[in-house]
Amino acid sequence: QLQLVESGGGLVQPGGSLRLSCAASGFILDYYAIGWFRQAPGKEREGVSCISRGGGRKNYADSVKGRFTISRDNAKNTLYLQIKSLKPEDTTVYYCVGSRRLFGLCVLSPYEYEYWGQGTQVTVSS
Repeated sequence: QLQLVESGGGLVQPGGSLRLSCAASGFILDYYAIGWFRQAPGKEREGVSCISRGGGRKNYADSVKGRFTISRDNAKNTLYLQIKSLKPEDTTVYYCVGSRRLFGLCVLSPYEYEYWGQGTQVTVSS
């Protein structure tokens, strides 16, 4: 069973930067498309970014393009999300997700991912 553990969240001023990490265990990460979602209380889940098994395909939500960068290091079994120019509206819980059903692609739909981490809180405030 794939286990996902997020880290790197915290309190940051508007315009600041963060790097989120997701450590995977149970299986080697090579076999999974992985990504990041976020969900604020009372709101629907929003796909932030995803990356295919081999890293050849990446997708970003329009709201984060140019500010967020996703990457993976299969040798370390770790997923990263580098965030810059943070805005107050980025404040919410961020979840790491994985899917073994996606081959050579990734999509920003929560229904395509069967594995979810517990989340890490990102707060953007002055």
